[in-house]
Amino acid sequence: MIRKILAFIIIFNFTACAELQDVIGQLPQGGISNADIAAGLRQSLDFGIDKQVTKLTQKDGFYKNELVKILLPEELRKVDKALRDIGLSSLADDGLKALNRAAEDAVKEATPIFVNAVKDITFTDVKNILIGNDDAATQYLTGKTQTALYAKFQPVIQSSFSKVGADQIWTNLINKYNALPFTNNVNPDLTDYVTSEALGGVYKMIAVEEKEIRTKISSRTTDLLRKVFALQD
Repeated sequence: MIRKILAFIIIFNFTACAELQDVIGQLPQGGISNADIAAGLRQSLDFGIDKQVTKLTQKDGFYKNELVKILLPEELRKVDKALRDIGLSSLADDGLKALNRAAEDAVKEATPIFVNAVKDITFTDVKNILIGNDDAATQYLTGKTQTALYAKFQPVIQSSFSKVGADQIWTNLINKYNALPFTNNVNPDLTDYVTSEALGGVYKMIAVEEKEIRTKISSRTTDLLRKVFALQD
């Protein structure tokens, strides 16, 4: 059984390498080196980080971006609805903004971690990314950075809740809800929820940029990007 598994792995790796070499062999005159391919994929990720992730750190980077806007967790949506039903829409809006402001603040911690992950891309990683799906580079980055980013984001979001007033806003909001008749009291911990939502938003925006580069030639704004992604056209 072990021999069969090893044989399968060897065949799979050989086939993947053969596919990549076939693609490279179909390039126009001049070809492209493995180092160029790796550099091109690093460049595409750098562009995604610089162009898309930076947007998320701005005021309303999450709140006014429908792709990544952080909504309330399921157990708090009844709080939002109840407050709006009794004319407290402004308070409910402040609660949502506070969650998104905390995420915007935390994302500023992401760039150094991403930069290190991009530098570490190997040719094996490149091969899998190049022949992968439209978000293969983003998936690589997710696997390399998710644990480190969570560890960075969580305390920043906890601190941001205090800095942007989210802790006071939500204490006030939930207390008002809990004081309503015929409601069950809620007291959720929002830090983990917002941390996970912020991470999801970051990767989603990098994937947006990656797909643009993969599918739209006009988005390949350097010679290197045009050369590398011609391989998968």
